[in-house]
Amino acid sequence: MTKKGILLLYLFVGMLSLPVALNAQCKQFAKNTCKPGLDPYQHDGNYDAAALLVEGEEADMYRVLHADVNYRIGVCGSSNLSAIHFTIQDVKDNYKVLYDNSEHNFEWKWDVKLESSRQLRIVVSVPVSNENTTTPEEGCVSVMIASTDF
Repeated sequence: MTKKGILLLYLFVGMLSLPVALNAQCKQFAKNTCKPGLDPYQHDGNYDAAALLVEGEEADMYRVLHADVNYRIGVCGSSNLSAIHFTIQDVKDNYKVLYDNSEHNFEWKWDVKLESSRQLRIVVSVPVSNENTTTPEEGCVSVMIASTDF
């Protein structure tokens, strides 16, 4: 294999491993920064909702919450991002908004106990903090679910 071929191979492998490294970085952010704020609730152990987002982006996830369980849903982001906006919607009830943190001073967590089990959609968006910038900020955003009953 030529030197040029080896260089291209290293470049290709590096590009493939970059998302994995960034995802690992965001999982560490979730463990070190977000998880402590869930106390006294116990985190469910899932870090699959930790991702690198850019200002102006939106992401969503679906999760089933069970009846008569005390839950804390937390959505936190890197300090370089402006206040993270999130809504929690009831899928079965035509995506009715159950909680919108913009109506609560962008509080990063919500405590809830549902009367019946429901599938919820959690929609997270990173607002643009400065319209005049050519380079939007990016940072880790994590959605974490905790309960008193895990």
